[in-house]
Amino acid sequence: MCFKINLSTFATVIPNGNIVLLKKVYSILVLLLVLCVGCQMKFQADEDGEAPLVKIERYDRLEYRYLTTADYSALQEMNTEYPMETRTLIEDVLQLGDATDPDINNKFINFYQDTRLQSLMTYAETMYADMDSLNSQFNTTFTQLKKMIPELKIPRIYAQLSALDQSVIVGDQTIGISLDKYLGADYPAYKKYYPYEQRKVMTREYIVPDCIVFYLMSQYPLRGFEKRSQMERDLQLARIQWVANQAMNRHFFTGKNIDKVDKFMKTNRKLSVSKMLAMDDIMKLNV
Repeated sequence: MCFKINLSTFATVIPNGNIVLLKKVYSILVLLLVLCVGCQMKFQADEDGEAPLVKIERYDRLEYRYLTTADYSALQEMNTEYPMETRTLIEDVLQLGDATDPDINNKFINFYQDTRLQSLMTYAETMYADMDSLNSQFNTTFTQLKKMIPELKIPRIYAQLSALDQSVIVGDQTIGISLDKYLGADYPAYKKYYPYEQRKVMTREYIVPDCIVFYLMSQYPLRGFEKRSQMERDLQLARIQWVANQAMNRHFFTGKNIDKVDKFMKTNRKLSVSKMLAMDDIMKLNV
């Protein structure tokens, strides 16, 4: 919004015909000019600013609050705001039983009373107190993915604490990140349970790549996967990882099969990423 100023409004006519602008008028003009510029900048910012495609929802904080302090209000919020996430955590990830079991809340909280799990959760909440960098990476990557695959549905992403179970949980257009599986290769507790080859990917930098790969795998499954040859299965993973590399603008995943996909796409430049992912005859990628 800008103001149109009519100078004659702020003028005094002297008998000899000269127009004299009053000092007060000058001050008003300066003030209005500042307001005009300020409004323009604000409106421009509002027009240019876009809501982020994704923002990690902090389900983990509710979970942590309930499991460390037995705060019943946190459990209520988990059940009302995140019913599917809570059910998935209890039934599928932790396998504690039916979420409707009258005693399930006691089983849930008792499971996490182990001092090692309490320490694990506290460390995870401290390490991931700030999610800004991850949110930025997710938004950049999904923005690029939407350009490559216009029909791709953007998922909801939430963080959770899974007691060292699955790293990423993919549901119906949802991605759950188990923060306790990304505490760094040198995290002391990891050394007791995981070999180095596995620990080296249990770091913060692997969160976005892992989520993208698992989500794309769920959105573009290979028909009859269980009956496919090992080569076909390997090529399926390779084409998903190739897309993830393109979306992240980084060769995060490497390997000879990914190189084959890259060669195929350079040879077939008119083929869209969507159609490549939908190809049923995946052996065409084995060039």
